[in-house]
Formats: sequence, C-alpha cells, structure tokens
Amino acid sequence: MENPNYMRRIRSFVLRQGHLSSGQERAIAEFGEKFCIEYQPGLIDLDAAFGRSGPKILEIGFGMGGPTAEIATHKPETDYLGVEVHTPGVGSLLKLLGEQGLQNVRIVQHDAVEVLEKMLGADSLDGVHIFFPDPWHKKRHNKRRLIQPDLVKLLCSRIKSGGYVHLATDWEDYAIQMLEVLSNEPGLKNTADTYAERPDYRPLTKFENRGIKLGHGVWDLVFRKI
Repeated sequence: MENPNYMRRIRSFVLRQGHLSSGQERAIAEFGEKFCIEYQPGLIDLDAAFGRSGPKILEIGFGMGGPTAEIATHKPETDYLGVEVHTPGVGSLLKLLGEQGLQNVRIVQHDAVEVLEKMLGADSLDGVHIFFPDPWHKKRHNKRRLIQPDLVKLLCSRIKSGGYVHLATDWEDYAIQMLEVLSNEPGLKNTADTYAERPDYRPLTKFENRGIKLGHGVWDLVFRKI
C-alpha cells in the first residue's frame, strides 16, 4: 500500500523561479488549452486525453522539452505524457509542439509523485522516462533524490507487464544508487547486466554531448516490468 506520508514528504522537484520569455508566454496562451491537462485528484482516461488508444509513456521532468519533442517526432504512434512543474519548461515544450505540429504529447504541470498517485491508474503506462533528474550531488542531500524505493514501487504499480523504466544520469554515484534501487524492486528486471546502451530513441542533448567530449560519463538504465 502506498504511504501517503511519503507522498507529502518527498517532492519530484525543487521549485525555482525562471524567466518566462515572450515566446513561451505566447505558446502557453495559444496551445495550453489543447495540450495541457489540469491536475486533478482523480483518475484520468489517457486514451480520451490523447483522442486515441496506443502506447502511453510518462516522462517525469522534461526540462525545456527539446528531447521530448524529438522523441515524439520519431515515434508518432506513441503518446507521451510529460510532467513538469517549471513554467518556462512548459512554455518551451508547448512552443515546440505548436511549431512542429505534434499531436502525441500532453502536459501536466504538477508534482509527478501526486500525478502518479492520484491521476494514473494501475497498469496504465507502457513506460516511464526520467532523464537527468536533479543529482543532489552533496552527500548530505542524497536523501532528496527522486529515485528512491518507494517511488520505484509506485512507478512499477502503474506500468503494464512488459513495460519499462528508463533512467539516465551523468552522475556516477547517482547511477550506482539508481542501479541498486531498481535491482531491489522485485517487480522489475534489468535488460542489461548493469547499465544499458543508450536506446536510439533517447537523443543526445547539447549538454550531454559537451560532457562526453570532456570525458564525462552518462549512464542509462532500462528495466522491464515482470
């Protein structure tokens, strides 16, 4: 049973103020009603939200939305539900959706833990993407990291059998923690011996490319639900 105290204690984000550009503001006004789903403490019908049936992937923390739009462009048969709290990121992704005419993305601007707990039913997802979550790199802050056993158990309960969890990080000690947490979840099985090769669908970001050229590592983990 999910622990409501955990849900109140752990958030999937730290709210930071960000500058909202005029383009992002226009995109929110123009496309927000079409692509954004208002948070509600009740289950939503994902097929109805996208206007069709098909694979449904949840992305937690899509940042400025560039990789999300790129993935959605290359996999038009799949629907993507992006959850992000920061308004500039929401505006940025809405701008991309409008410019590129993408129809297979919806956005919830809210804490992802509450979205998982309240809005998404059991076995409703075909996969989950969490790319480069805040590493909280100071050891005393590690407990604030998103990838913890309770969250992974919750994710597992929302994913269909055969579905997957795909995590990526450029912090090695976080990668080690991710591998340990996922490996200890009995409902999941690793698709690799340890870390996975980057799947073709996950694009390299400019930041990531720059880090690779400097010799920084990037670790992908892909686990399937049993």
